[in-house]
Amino acid sequence: MKAKKYIYTLLVAAATLGTTSGCVDRLDIPKHGSFGLPDEYYKTDAETMAGVSSMYTTWRSQYYNWYMTLNSLADDTWTGGGSRGDNSDMEKLNEYTFDSSNGMISGLYSGLYSLIYKANLLLEYVPGTTDVMKQAIAEAKVVRAWSHFYLVSLWGTAPVIDHLLDDSEYHQPNGTPEGTYAAIEKDLTEAIESGALPSKTSLNDQETGIRITLEAAKAFLGKAYLFQGKYPEAAEILDEVIDTHLYGLYPDFENLLHVPADNCEESIFELQMANDPNQVWNQMSMVGIMQGWRFGLLTLQPQAYATFATGTYGFFNPRKDLYDAFVEWEGPDGYRLNSSVRTYEQIQAEGVSVMNGAQLPGHESYFMWKNRSLNSDLVYPNPGFQIAQHYNLRIMRYAEVLLMAAEAHVMSTDPEGRALRYINEVRQRAQLDPLPAVTLEDIQKEKRLELCLECVRYQDLVRWGLAEEVMGEQGKEIPSFNSILQPDGETYEVSVTWPYSNKEYGFKARNKYLPIPLKELEVNSSMDQNTDW
Repeated sequence: MKAKKYIYTLLVAAATLGTTSGCVDRLDIPKHGSFGLPDEYYKTDAETMAGVSSMYTTWRSQYYNWYMTLNSLADDTWTGGGSRGDNSDMEKLNEYTFDSSNGMISGLYSGLYSLIYKANLLLEYVPGTTDVMKQAIAEAKVVRAWSHFYLVSLWGTAPVIDHLLDDSEYHQPNGTPEGTYAAIEKDLTEAIESGALPSKTSLNDQETGIRITLEAAKAFLGKAYLFQGKYPEAAEILDEVIDTHLYGLYPDFENLLHVPADNCEESIFELQMANDPNQVWNQMSMVGIMQGWRFGLLTLQPQAYATFATGTYGFFNPRKDLYDAFVEWEGPDGYRLNSSVRTYEQIQAEGVSVMNGAQLPGHESYFMWKNRSLNSDLVYPNPGFQIAQHYNLRIMRYAEVLLMAAEAHVMSTDPEGRALRYINEVRQRAQLDPLPAVTLEDIQKEKRLELCLECVRYQDLVRWGLAEEVMGEQGKEIPSFNSILQPDGETYEVSVTWPYSNKEYGFKARNKYLPIPLKELEVNSSMDQNTDW
């Protein structure tokens, strides 16, 4: 996509300008060519764009922990991997055996504050005297609000950091959900009302949305309202996004998370990846390699080698419960089901089978299809370490906006029948018959299937008060998909066994919030741990 790569290159160039020519212009300052203090920078549009580029790059670098943590905590998939203990931190999240020293939790917590720091740099030092600067300030407010949203919805009492801290402020006390949500609403409202954020020019505009748009800010604010139970406010702001008619549902669900759909009409916001061999090691992401099937334990026919990118690690295998939920809602031949999850028999038909004698832990013989690893997604193949995928990293898509808006209307007043219209729009793309009426339970089912493994399920279960009911037994037993040698000593048969178990497991009342990471408490005596941790 030429436009995407062109604008991406501009962002990289801006970063280069900010770290080279921008300093050359100031070689006569007392520091004799050093970068100087931040208050001596961000004085030009080029320097401001360098800061914006750095903020987005930090966001992209934090995506892995965000994605892996949220999906590990949900009930869509098993952790998987190549062997039991392949990634123990993710296993502990998935099975609810984690504590405050979990590395994924610590990484996400500190990563969100790293992103807030990059936003605060812009908000502190960009003077806002040009249109470029005004847009940067608005973007920084949205990024800071997005980060605080995940801090409050996951940890509850994480501190609000709304400015650059000086030495005397490093030991911040716990925040409150009320205070943090107020800060989120303030940042997003100010960004929306600034007039500095652009909107897409048309449904098929693939350029404007590579940075935060006005509608992305509104969608994030709608989500924040929804999580607080502010249903009328959520319905109003999400309707504004929908009523622009600048967004739609990408028709090919099977390839929605792949390169052809990058920056498509369904993208509310996604972090950009370039199809550029020179940028691979600057923007590498472990997200793709982790989720691809464990090809080291699989046998491929030639046609499969031509299609699938091998050298991936086999995490996030669908649970039978997820497959059954699809079948119950749309039948065994459902379009969205077969675009999301495949049975082992279907995988065999694609030329892939389990290697004789292999054991796949955390696997019930179902394979995630919607995020399958494809050769067509690669910058170049690297079968031993397949990190060169260049599909964008999705943050939010339009289907989520429609389903959030449907929920907001169902939970408030809906004189225009928008909730039914919105959910049926999603169902139409899924090739399902329209519902004659809609309930909250309908939306809950639809949202699980539409957005499985897309970082929404866990938080939805918690805010709906269903997490303990749905995940209370999660981690009690863990399956393995095996190819077992039969008594004749010649043939192998596949079967699912349950060889692993935990004594402590499952979502409990204390899991409403994650624990404040231990290392944060060790360096900050002003903070208290969350309840029962």
